[in-house]
Amino acid sequence: MTSQDPAAAIDDAVARTDDLADVPLAEHVGRFDAVHVALNDALSRVDRIDAD
Repeated sequence: MTSQDPAAAIDDAVARTDDLADVPLAEHVGRFDAVHVALNDALSRVDRIDAD
């Protein structure tokens, strides 16, 4: 996927659900699938998150 920081990638993925009320119902599955893929990718790299 991307070399984006995993924490930022998680935030971005979750933000993709913010406007679901305005998205046609037929597009929800695709949106959730994309979020699922992004979260899996980010969580697979969670050990790279700085523990500041």
